[in-house]
Amino acid sequence: MSYIDKFLSSYKPLIAIPVIITVIALIILATNGLTQGIDLTGGTNVIIELQQDTSPQELQTIISNGIGIDEVEVTSIANNQATVDIIGEVDVVELTNVLAGVGTISSLQSVGALLSERALTQVYYAIAFAFLFMAITVFIVFREFVPSIAVILAALTDIIISLGGMSLFGIPLSIASVGAILMLIGYSVDTDILLTTRVLKNREGTVNKRVIDAMKTGFTMAAASIGSMVTLYLVVVYFMPFAHVLSQIASVLIIGLVADTLATWLMNLGILRWYMEARR
Repeated sequence: MSYIDKFLSSYKPLIAIPVIITVIALIILATNGLTQGIDLTGGTNVIIELQQDTSPQELQTIISNGIGIDEVEVTSIANNQATVDIIGEVDVVELTNVLAGVGTISSLQSVGALLSERALTQVYYAIAFAFLFMAITVFIVFREFVPSIAVILAALTDIIISLGGMSLFGIPLSIASVGAILMLIGYSVDTDILLTTRVLKNREGTVNKRVIDAMKTGFTMAAASIGSMVTLYLVVVYFMPFAHVLSQIASVLIIGLVADTLATWLMNLGILRWYMEARR
């Protein structure tokens, strides 16, 4: 018996692995919560051209003391350019005077409280509607309760683990990271439908052979997706540190794609095998 056959024959205990990780992610979310980006909380994003070598801590102290706002975060400094997030409204003239001799403002973007509140509401609606229509589509395609629930559970697991990873690594909930989560819902459904279709609807060969064929395609997709996101993240970190939006998207997708691999090939596959054995 090959390693894959052994894996497929002992699938039931493996279902617990993504379940345990999901529970841990929920605990992390409950204890740490999620930080929110400026586009959802309201505030000001400033890009500063530095005139002298300044550490993130020094720049943060200069701005915070100068404008009287404590919630100042220097998100990146590279190539004499600093990106700063400030929670609250900022007077451009006052900030310019504070930065005299340190740097000049090259870009300033402010998001008001009302706009950020509307954006946060739209984020919740986007995720809820995406998940709802995904669930409806899955039920229409398979018309079987257990396989459909397995696909939905796998997608839900991906989202929870991704949010737990965001909480653990301090990735803020923003318009960019929400876009990554929505992409994960689509990717998760894609891989789970691939597996479910190959196992349930394809009648050629044994169940194990159909699963192995699906795994070859699925792992190729996962390796290509994770590899491209890791490459994007490394390029941003080492060559484009000011492009923190891209690093957020890549980070969320890396976490979610790894979670999807576990959810699809451990939990969803295990539930499908259990279901097929029960209905024989």
